[in-house]
Amino acid sequence: MTLPGHADRPEAPWPGASNALGSEPSAYLRQHAGNPVFWRPFGDAAFALAASRDVPVFLSIGYAACHWCHVMAHESFEDRETADYLNAHFVPVKVDREERPDVDSVYMAATQAISGEGGWPMSVFLTPDGLAFHAGTYFPPVPLPGRPSFRNVLEAVHEAWVERRDAVEQNARGLAASMGSAQLSAAVRLDGPPETLDAGLLSEAVGALARSEDPDAGGFGTAPKFPPSAVLEFLIRHAAVPSDTVEAARDMAGRALAAMARSALRDQLDGGFARYSVTADWSVPHFEKMLYDNAQLLRVYTHWVRLGGNPVIGAAEAAEVATGCADWMLASLALEGGALASSLDADTVVDGVHHEGAAYLWTPETLSEVLGPGDAAAVGALMNVSPEGTVSGLGSPLHPGRAFGEVEQALWERVRPALLAARNQRNQPARDNKVVAGWNGLAVAALAEAGAVMGRTDYVDAAEDIATYLERVHWNAPDRLLTRVSHESVARGIGGLLEDYAFCAEGLFALYAVTGRTRWYALAESLVLAAADRFVEDGKLADSAGESAQVFNAQGQQTSLDPFDNAAPSGASAFAGALLSYAAYSGSHAHRLMAGNILGLLPPLAVRAPRVAGWLLATAQAALAGPVEAAVVGPASPARAELHASLLGSPSPGMVVALQSDDDGGSPAAGVEVPLLQHRSGAADGSPRVYLCRDMVCERPLQTAAEVEVRLAAMTS
Repeated sequence: MTLPGHADRPEAPWPGASNALGSEPSAYLRQHAGNPVFWRPFGDAAFALAASRDVPVFLSIGYAACHWCHVMAHESFEDRETADYLNAHFVPVKVDREERPDVDSVYMAATQAISGEGGWPMSVFLTPDGLAFHAGTYFPPVPLPGRPSFRNVLEAVHEAWVERRDAVEQNARGLAASMGSAQLSAAVRLDGPPETLDAGLLSEAVGALARSEDPDAGGFGTAPKFPPSAVLEFLIRHAAVPSDTVEAARDMAGRALAAMARSALRDQLDGGFARYSVTADWSVPHFEKMLYDNAQLLRVYTHWVRLGGNPVIGAAEAAEVATGCADWMLASLALEGGALASSLDADTVVDGVHHEGAAYLWTPETLSEVLGPGDAAAVGALMNVSPEGTVSGLGSPLHPGRAFGEVEQALWERVRPALLAARNQRNQPARDNKVVAGWNGLAVAALAEAGAVMGRTDYVDAAEDIATYLERVHWNAPDRLLTRVSHESVARGIGGLLEDYAFCAEGLFALYAVTGRTRWYALAESLVLAAADRFVEDGKLADSAGESAQVFNAQGQQTSLDPFDNAAPSGASAFAGALLSYAAYSGSHAHRLMAGNILGLLPPLAVRAPRVAGWLLATAQAALAGPVEAAVVGPASPARAELHASLLGSPSPGMVVALQSDDDGGSPAAGVEVPLLQHRSGAADGSPRVYLCRDMVCERPLQTAAEVEVRLAAMTS
């Protein structure tokens, strides 16, 4: 049998064999719809096909903005001979890791255990019941020193499957059992009394972070260097509370924030941040731009403004960085309907060829074409654009690497519009338009707080638009189910993971604090309560609710919980933060205890691995600070607005703010009373008041912003 249009192809390896990705909504999967590989989406049907054919599954995991995913696709998946071999001896399955982080997580752990490395593209070979038995990342089309070719790997795996099946399956079962044991040892139980938090542990974590800091270039560790957003949130919160390590925390945060702001990691023309730097000095980014990075960095720079900055990077510069980041998010990622897209690609396609970072690179010649020779020479020196270039001989990103002097700042402000206009005429990176619920939740929190701190009502409006989209498209209220992904305003695919519920709840609590609209509080409460039901079974917390039998098999038929932050906070740490906020608003002792149990993950991580426990540390800092509960009551007036603004401008870690509001946007939740506001009232003369509380026990009410500021400082000490 031959396939239409492929008369020279070998006989189809199974009835109806074809590439099945053309109708998938994922941009990453559709990028592979034209491959001669007969890709299937991840699911029971693909594994049943492998069982019926008695062949392994070849699982390829990546994402739309991934440069090396494009490279391997061009070299191997677009090669017909390689595709024919792959189709004949395997069932090829393609996964978008951003849609299925549950799949990505378990097979990443397997890949690291098998090969000692991890990353994307991820290449994993599975039994028909989902157990991993061989894995790696990128494989080249020809052998390289220390790395076999992809065809070599395929042939070796096929030969092992045919000739040594018993050993292959035994090894796969052993790996799954080992991963299951690891999950049991890392289990978090939420049905017992939590351990008491030790404030000294947080100071020890600051000391451990100092030992891994790069004090010269800023940030932590060496190349490749990623924005340490969750760690920075912890350091900023720690710097707001008196301790022996407060200055060390503030200094470390300031060095990292200044270095990133003045580097090529931050797009100096449009304000967005790239995924990471391939160099330790932040001078050569890996060019994809992700919503989750920019949302977190927007919030961190906003919180630095709220803290007041330091001599290394002041509040004014941080505010400029924050507004540039927010403006980029809304200009480059905004979709019709109100939500934000996932990412911009690392590559730009020029004449049909992918070029990493091509849209962002400059040479002395291209600068001169736009600015003329005089300004081009000055800007080249200022931005480290040299004839040699720093990216594959194609040019250099704009990398000042330091603060500008007054004359340099004036030059940059004068030439920047022309450079941006010229760059916008180039071919632009593709955008992945899928909407991920959790990442949009991160954006809601960041935009709401940035709007409040920077006085930008348009940011708050954008946060409400995103929240409205999440409520309308992703949240199924009758079933209390949040869907993780939507495309073109249609939710589809798996239910949200723990991180999705937690990030959305966190964002909605932040939005309620800024707007006072109880519809957002009510929705956040629904998400927290639904998550507590969905992801807790037999007293144990899990990252997912059993979306895949194959994933369950691969981790030894144990539920999984990854406590470590990655590009975004872990689901467990984010849920602890959302639980803590909910308990502060509602007075729920049970949910406060749940947060405390999750924080029980912290003691072994705080000193040994604080760089992957940033959000747990940040949440612990909030818990130790109370967190302070602030209720603003009384009729709407300029005086009440002043009191409200004084609270939103406070760096008190984890503080929750409840605002008595007369306008709830016509929501069905209008009229819902937040427990923190119950039995609180304005003064007898009608003027507004603020109640500052801990564990729902409130002090005498305050009536001026000055009183609030003094009392908050005392409560935080």
